[in-house]
Formats: sequence, structure tokens, C-alpha cells
Amino acid sequence: MKTVYCSIFGHNYVVSKKITFHVNEYKCTHCHLEMTTNSNGELTPLTPKFREINSVLERIHKRRKSRRMEGLLVFEH
Repeated sequence: MKTVYCSIFGHNYVVSKKITFHVNEYKCTHCHLEMTTNSNGELTPLTPKFREINSVLERIHKRRKSRRMEGLLVFEH
């Protein structure tokens, strides 16, 4: 019944995980289809390959973000 709803009215995607400022993972609230943004900013099905890419991107983004915050703390003192 849930897939019938999506086929008639379309998917209702919500952000399930923020990877970076521009890359997110989305999940349909009805059929639980998972999507992510690709390099062009378009929604793409979340395959194992994209899941691995997103995890590496998230790790790099968090590391850069923490280093940036450490640099700001050094300049304040």
C-alpha cells in the first residue's frame, strides 16, 4: 500500500543524514526509499558505493571542520 501511495502522489523525502553542507541522505517517509545527492546535486539512489563515498566525505568534512574550529580558538587567545 505504501508503494501505491508513492506511485500516485510521489515520494515524500526527508533528510535522514547530513553529510556535508551540500550533500545529504534522504529517506521517503512512506516507502523508505533512500536517496542521496550526486556530484551534480541531483538525487540518486543510495547504493553501497554512494554510501561508502558519503561516509568518507563525512569523515573528511568533520576533520576539516574540527581543525577550522581549533584554528579559531587559537586566534582568540
